[in-house]
Amino acid sequence: MTRHKKQDDEFVFLPLGGSGEIGMNLNAFGFGPEEDRQWVIVDIGVTFGGPDTPGVEIIMPDISFLEEQRSNILGIVLTHAHEDHMGALARLWPRLRCPVYATPFTMYLVKDRLSEFGLLDSVELRDVPLKGSFSLGPFDFDMITLTHSIPEPNALVIKTALGTVLHTGDWKIDPSPQIGEPVDEQALRELGKAGVTAMICDSTNVFTPGEAGSEEWVREELEKVIREYKGAGVAVAAFASNVARLESVMMAAKENDRSVCLVGRSMKRLVGAAKSVGLLKDIGALLSEEEATSMPSAHVLYLCTGSQGEPRAALSRIAAGQHRNVKFGEGDVVIFSSKIIPGNDKNIFALQNALADDGVHIVTEKDRPIHVSGHPCRDELTRMYDWVQPEIAIPVHGERRHLLEHARLAKSLGIKKAYPPRNGEMIRIAPNGPEVVDITPSGRLHQDGTAIVSSLDEGLRLRRKMAYAGHVSVSLVVDQKGRIISGPEPRISGFPEGKNGEILEVLLDIVEDAAMEGYDDLSQRALKDEELIEEKLTSKIKRRVRERTDKRTIVEVIAHKVKT
Repeated sequence: MTRHKKQDDEFVFLPLGGSGEIGMNLNAFGFGPEEDRQWVIVDIGVTFGGPDTPGVEIIMPDISFLEEQRSNILGIVLTHAHEDHMGALARLWPRLRCPVYATPFTMYLVKDRLSEFGLLDSVELRDVPLKGSFSLGPFDFDMITLTHSIPEPNALVIKTALGTVLHTGDWKIDPSPQIGEPVDEQALRELGKAGVTAMICDSTNVFTPGEAGSEEWVREELEKVIREYKGAGVAVAAFASNVARLESVMMAAKENDRSVCLVGRSMKRLVGAAKSVGLLKDIGALLSEEEATSMPSAHVLYLCTGSQGEPRAALSRIAAGQHRNVKFGEGDVVIFSSKIIPGNDKNIFALQNALADDGVHIVTEKDRPIHVSGHPCRDELTRMYDWVQPEIAIPVHGERRHLLEHARLAKSLGIKKAYPPRNGEMIRIAPNGPEVVDITPSGRLHQDGTAIVSSLDEGLRLRRKMAYAGHVSVSLVVDQKGRIISGPEPRISGFPEGKNGEILEVLLDIVEDAAMEGYDDLSQRALKDEELIEEKLTSKIKRRVRERTDKRTIVEVIAHKVKT
């Protein structure tokens, strides 16, 4: 039970990821006086690197504030198992070391991930049943069933002595989700009648009118599309986490006398997780890749990872002819039962072009209604506000424009107070909220190989600069009087070579000439100081390279002094 409130108690909300961006969700709730506040963390997700983060694939929220509060953190509560909500758990848990709470499907995947990192025996894991309740210090939690594009999406009711918050997590209103129960409308209405101080709510599709649509529609359409390719080889690419979609594909295959073969590690992992909690019961036997390749293609359906064009995913390897078992060719069809996530456009189109070059027919959600979103559109948001009637609307899970539009929508629906937060803003919900009461450190952590470092790390900054502007190094050996014994010897990386290396040769000559000119300009005092030699030559070379290439290149000069 929640404890009685004290005079200095505050109920605060702190987003550290997911407010101002889609993905990398991490939210914290605090209760108590500032000097003795207790915290719970809701979700701890990742986003993924791209061209602007060379060498970095995994990006996480900066949790430096929470690390300072570690002794006051009561637990991490996960709303569902998408990577942007739980993908950073194993990577960041060693910095937090607190219990983890999740429902069965999510917990299965948590254990799988912790095992990969050698942490399974270290983390205190607490299973929560669907529609379950539990307490952490001054917080009482109730789980409310919602629908989304993964099993067991939960809204969290967080009750304290100062008020109640509904944290929706990711959701939509699907009357026929195919797997799991529909949205628990009665529980939400009862919650609204009891009084909700604030609702923290998904903003992803706030600009999209109407409703997201039902998984039932997709299942019916997939059955029709697959039937149209009778006699051809068929593959479907989908998000492995969308277990309802996987079941829809499997049932559509069954209706068309095809057996399913899973292709891709995450596809097999998610199907295993679903089966572990009693899902996917009626899908029949699944074929191994070896069994599938020995059967007529007209009786097989390949269910593949790689719908976003990920270079190492199964579908990309198949398109490149690098998969050891599965091949697609003239007359086959690949059905993309997914949307294009912004930023993945180039990879997806490159994959589809490679398949088309091999004579494979492509079907996407632009051609047929074979995908629906997992997030609420405007009509669904309107219904949620009608049910819950919070005093305060706090939009999250969206870019800045999404949050601002969501706040406007909430006010138009009669919600008196709405605040679109920024990561790092500590917002007092009660009493007398919303009000920003503190600004905490926020930003991004990059996983660079085995190291996790700030996105502002100097080494990562230099790598980004090298990726755009190249690198020049020059070495020379001087005696104690500053006379050149060897060099200057230039080395250049990251510049175009040109035909037969002509461009590179010209640039090498320019660098060497600039180094000699810089050396000739040195004073007698500078000639005897390696650091001054390096500084003056670096300045000269940078200027000449920029004049030639219009690039602010990284230049490194190393002067070695030896005794003669």
